[in-house]
Parts: sequence; C-alpha cells; structure tokens
Amino acid sequence: MTMADFDWKARFGPIIDELEKDGLEHWATQLQQQLTHRFEDRPHGDLDRWQAALDQLPGLTQIDAQLDQSAVTLTSRQPLTVAQREQLELGLRGLMPWRKGPFDFFGTYIDTEWRSDWKWDRVSPYLSDLSGRRILDVGCGSGYHCWRMLGEGAGRVIGIDPGLLFLFQFFSVKDYLGDVPIDLLPVRMEDLPADLETFDTTFSMGVLYHRRSPLDHLLELKGTLRRGGELVLETLVVEGPEGFSLMPEDRYGQMRNVWFLPSCDTLLRWLDRTGFRNARVVDVTPTTTDEQRSTDWMRFNSLQDFLDPNDPSKTVEGYPGPLRATVIAEKP
Repeated sequence: MTMADFDWKARFGPIIDELEKDGLEHWATQLQQQLTHRFEDRPHGDLDRWQAALDQLPGLTQIDAQLDQSAVTLTSRQPLTVAQREQLELGLRGLMPWRKGPFDFFGTYIDTEWRSDWKWDRVSPYLSDLSGRRILDVGCGSGYHCWRMLGEGAGRVIGIDPGLLFLFQFFSVKDYLGDVPIDLLPVRMEDLPADLETFDTTFSMGVLYHRRSPLDHLLELKGTLRRGGELVLETLVVEGPEGFSLMPEDRYGQMRNVWFLPSCDTLLRWLDRTGFRNARVVDVTPTTTDEQRSTDWMRFNSLQDFLDPNDPSKTVEGYPGPLRATVIAEKP
C-alpha cells in the first residue's frame, strides 16, 4: 500500500467545487493548497494504516441511518454475514481510539470515551431550529455532533478538526451514506479565511480553553457567521466573579494546552467585548467519570486518571474539577 491509496482529491473535490459555486472561491483555493500540503508535502505516517482499516469495512447496500438518537446508527435491510461482521469489527478497531460518540454500525456498538450524546442533550433544547441552516462545527472530532445536526434537519454541515484519525472515523460513517450534505475538513480554525460570514450557526464546543488568546478565537468565530447568526459555545469554566479566570501553572487535568478557564460572568463579558449580543448561559454541568471514561474502544487514560483520587472534585494538580458551561449568543 502506498500513500496514493488515499485519494484526497477525490475525497475533497466535491466540497471544493461546491465552495466555488457558492461564491467562496478564495476559500476553495486556500483549502486546496492546505490539503495539498497536508497529504502530499507532509503526509501523516499512519495514513496507510487508517486507509487499510477503512478498506476493511464490508461493502453493504440498502443502508439506513438514524441520526436523531443517542448513538449515530447505521442499519442494513440485508443481514450481515458472519464474515462481514468480522470485517466490520476489524476495520472499526483499526480506527481506535474512538473518543467522541457513540456509534452503532449495523449492531456493532462503539462505546466511545465521551458520551457526546449527553452534551447534545444538554445543548439542543436551547438551539434555534436547525432546519435548513448552514452550520460550522469547530473542533468537531470524529463528527458525532455534525451527524446529530444533520439529524435535526440542517441543510449543510461542515466540521473542521486537524486530527486525521478523526477524519477517517468520519469517513467510516459517510462512506456508507454517500452523497449527504456533510463534510469534515482536516484544518484548524485559524486556517479558515477571515470573515467568511457564511454560516447560520457556528458551534465551538471544547475548544476555547485550548486557545492562548480566547478573545481572538471569539472574533474568529464571529467572522464565520452571517449577520444574525448564532454562536453555540461550550467550554470549561470555574466559579468566580466577573473578571476572574483561572490560568493553570502548567497542566490542567494532565492537559498541557489549557490556557484560560473563565467564570461564567467573565465569559459573558468576553462575548460582549468581542461584539456578540444577547449572550446567555444555558447550561453549567460538571463532567463526571460517567460521561468521560476509558472503554474497550478507548483504552488509554481518561478522566478517572486525571482527578485527585482522594478528592475527585479536584484535578490531580489541585485545581477545581472540570465544569462545563454552554453559552449561546448572536452576531448583530
């Protein structure tokens, strides 16, 4: 197997063409350059292995998808043979670790590290109707929430995440469903053109605390939205007054790339200062080891290893344990 087995031009050609037709030629040109660099100039060393895992998945027809329930579920009107089930298991395990989900592939249930459906259940009641909306999901992981957005009637969903394993996990679903209006681009937020102003709703869930400059991230998010568009922001927070935020000395929950954990009032002030309106906190929930944990599909350390064993309300570093807030705001 060679790198040529992953045909990125065939994979991403349709969305590049779509962007050009939508009047976003500058994005299409920039994206093509970024993908050329990613897959030709500096290809990832595991690309062959992931493509081999994807190729292992059995070819099936008459497939249905349920995108409006806890597990993103694929079913076939033709029962799988024993050999096909073995192929399916082998291919899906070749794409481990599975972090965001859950997924159900024809009866093979992938119990992911995160119960991402719990987050969706907390957020979705507060969203504007997604029917027909053009949506951007920043830091989308394997695309679990993107599929749930499509299940809510979104007209077009684009997820972005630089993780290439996530990309192949996304392909494992999309390849069974064919021409559906959803794509995952292996790029970062800062790789998008500034001020696209093309999305009706932009999600940023679990990204803000990884950014050295949270205000710049908020401005980048605002630039993706059309006037009147909606931002859905979920991030780690801490308790405290307006103006307070925690900046870890080194690691937070064993993560090196955590910069600012604001109080909810501070987060609302950040949104106000970056030009959003009607910002409101719709949910604040502690993350527990029921929601994030090691499983048979993600066998590495997880939240239980990142909390103080003598006081699980704190991280191993002694900081307050993970508390997540969801804020919704509009671009005027």
